[in-house]
Amino acid sequence: MKNKALKELKVLLVEDEENISRLLKDAIGDSFHSFIVASDGVEGRELFLKIKPDIVITDIMMPRLSGLDMAKELKQINSDIPIIILSAFSEKEKLFDAIDIGVTKYFLKPFDPDELLDYINGLAPKLGNKHVELSEDFVFNKTTNSLYKNDRFVPLSKNEIKFLSLLLEDVNSVIDDNIIKETLWTSDVSDERVRTFIRRIRAKTSKNLIKNVKGFGYRLEV
Repeated sequence: MKNKALKELKVLLVEDEENISRLLKDAIGDSFHSFIVASDGVEGRELFLKIKPDIVITDIMMPRLSGLDMAKELKQINSDIPIIILSAFSEKEKLFDAIDIGVTKYFLKPFDPDELLDYINGLAPKLGNKHVELSEDFVFNKTTNSLYKNDRFVPLSKNEIKFLSLLLEDVNSVIDDNIIKETLWTSDVSDERVRTFIRRIRAKTSKNLIKNVKGFGYRLEV
């Protein structure tokens, strides 16, 4: 379904013309999980690292850092990130550079926001499944950082969400106590506190969801 696929996506729009960014956000922003706007390439690069969007839409000509230079940097960080260029007709010659960088698509201004939305909808299935199926019918949504069992929401604390996200970074790896401590707490904590934390999250979910690999640490059952 169109709306369901798009609701999984985080979109970053980089556009220095406020009227265009406002128009796009009002026209199509509600179709996505989030639609974040940056006003130039420098801010766009910073937000890219912070929010890790699924797709980037950018103007070409902007102050401080152009859309093409930003796109080049983003592709070095994540070569798979889809980047859509918004271009004025006078900038058409620059689109050859965009092709070399590896942008996914370009739209010449003025354009119909619905056409842009339809194009992104076509990309959505290729952007990866945001749901991770775990054991015993648990599912973790990586976009919203939410856990469900049989489509029923399982409330978790911030640290519990951080813990699951940590385990999901590589489901085949075992995470030891030291990494868990460094990720979840800013101060020193005891091994017993970690064990108590694990017992509580198991009580909320299942004792079989988080496996204790004796002498090594913990991993998820997927």
